[in-house]
Amino acid sequence: MKILKIDHLGIAVSSIDANKPFWTDVLGLSFEGAQTVAEQKVTTAFFPVGESEIELLESTSPDGPVAKYIEKRGEGIQHVAFRVENIEAALQELKDKGIQLIDQTPRIGAGGARIAFLHPKATGGILVELCERNG
Repeated sequence: MKILKIDHLGIAVSSIDANKPFWTDVLGLSFEGAQTVAEQKVTTAFFPVGESEIELLESTSPDGPVAKYIEKRGEGIQHVAFRVENIEAALQELKDKGIQLIDQTPRIGAGGARIAFLHPKATGGILVELCERNG
């Protein structure tokens, strides 16, 4: 598996609008826009930082994964995403190593990226996302 870089850090928030001024006004990051991913019951907002990004995640439903995360742990870093060269090959390698996966095959995430999550039980308690993007 070839990890190219940290693609983004996903931060669970109750409100993107309430949190956006910190990232833009205080830290001076640019706001790339928001996108709702209905399948995942989430709205995302990206703020580029060098070659990586900060992703704010706001649940669109009380039973969505981000809402459940906030209910259990409060707002904060929810996952780390690594950009990989070939997501299918990466998933196969992890399966071969006995790593528990949430996603057996890639799905489409924000910005059209192909994504897959590893189970926190296999990663020391951290939700890890693999991400493959064109460009």
